[in-house]
Amino acid sequence: MSSHREAPEMAKDPVADSTDVYAFVSPDRANTVTLIANYIPFQAPDGGPNFNEFGDDVAYDINISNKGKGEADIVYRFHFTTRVRDAKTFLYNTGPISNIHDTTWNRPQFYSLTRIKNGKRKVLAEHLPCPPVNIGPRSTPNYHHLAAQAVHKVGRRRVFAGQRADAFHVDLGSVFDLGALRPFQHLHLIPMADTAGRNSLQGFNVHSLVLQVPISEVSRGGDLPHKPEQARSVIGVWSSASRRKSRMFDKQKGAYVGHGPWEQVSRLGNPLFNEVITPMAHKDAWNARAPKGDALFAKYVNHPELARLLPVLYPGVFPHLAAYHKTRADLNAILLTGIPNGIVPGFQNFTGTVESDMLRLNLAIPPTHSPNSMGLLGGDAAGFPNGRRVGDDVVAIELRAVAGVTIPLVDPSFTPDGAAGLLTDGTTDTNGGTTATFPFLGDPGGGYQTQPGTSAVS
Repeated sequence: MSSHREAPEMAKDPVADSTDVYAFVSPDRANTVTLIANYIPFQAPDGGPNFNEFGDDVAYDINISNKGKGEADIVYRFHFTTRVRDAKTFLYNTGPISNIHDTTWNRPQFYSLTRIKNGKRKVLAEHLPCPPVNIGPRSTPNYHHLAAQAVHKVGRRRVFAGQRADAFHVDLGSVFDLGALRPFQHLHLIPMADTAGRNSLQGFNVHSLVLQVPISEVSRGGDLPHKPEQARSVIGVWSSASRRKSRMFDKQKGAYVGHGPWEQVSRLGNPLFNEVITPMAHKDAWNARAPKGDALFAKYVNHPELARLLPVLYPGVFPHLAAYHKTRADLNAILLTGIPNGIVPGFQNFTGTVESDMLRLNLAIPPTHSPNSMGLLGGDAAGFPNGRRVGDDVVAIELRAVAGVTIPLVDPSFTPDGAAGLLTDGTTDTNGGTTATFPFLGDPGGGYQTQPGTSAVS
């Protein structure tokens, strides 16, 4: 998965777990960039009475690097506050919620938005209301209206914080069953009949921070870049979550209270980086570090374990990949430095030589009205790994890149195996869908509407 349960300790703290990051030039307002950070994975819509919510004790950050040093030059920080209106009821709501200000909603959340630029803080907004979760047709009878009420204008910015349908899709049941891809599993070391992929995230929600800001607010020069070949046109983006250094239960308050400085516990840039690149023993350490120190992890990018496993798991299918023992300069560029000028005609998203895991977005490349879900591999320079749009099929893109389709960009002597350009887990976004305008992620699934799935032992 993108980063839903990517590290042993972080998997125990879902409220602070970064699951996906998106960054793209907005198709609905082309002079702005949209930044999305998702948290709290695998939310079952019917999970009452304590439905999912942001943590009051977590600092949620969307980080921007625009000087090529792998450091956060601009941070947008979200802090949440939760109220309990009626202390005598166990219920999340005591009647229909028709408005995000209705007193029938017993546990509303509010948040502040702060911009930290070059170490200087500016509170942009306070006490912005979130929408409730999607409970069902009696409790949240017009959920789309409730979500629309929670879209706030903050100066020239738009912001939303609340529950959304997860747009990421992947066949976890198959991928983690010894690396099987259902559409090709007759070729696997332990073969089975080919079947369609199954979206393991179907029906699950996430909590999203969606922020749309003027491009001039995040670009290096404070302007609207128009020349894709210039270094000043590129920014790096990642999300993070931090907790106080210590946490103790306060009997008088009946809650855990944090003490000391903020310590980062989770981060995410490129999808699947910590998931399938970083070894398990180092995943939680990776989560706690800043991107500028990712040179420590470069060896796992330059010689990825998955590239070694594919020829073993699929005997005879990847002979060229099996014989390739050079440093994977293609993956290093895609994941750690950005792609320099001269590699892909008319495109670059190079941020400099500091190896750091970030989404890299060239702000001078406009959005397209006919996006290709394969992004740059599909000839669409507005898509992943140029930032990431919600419709980009990052699992298929990264599978094909690891399998060798991008090696010829830096090593023309290499010929990719025929199967490399076909790899996919066979899934699509079968969740709540997406929208063409802000906040882009679709309305979350409702609790009443949810039909529990089935499982089988064998």
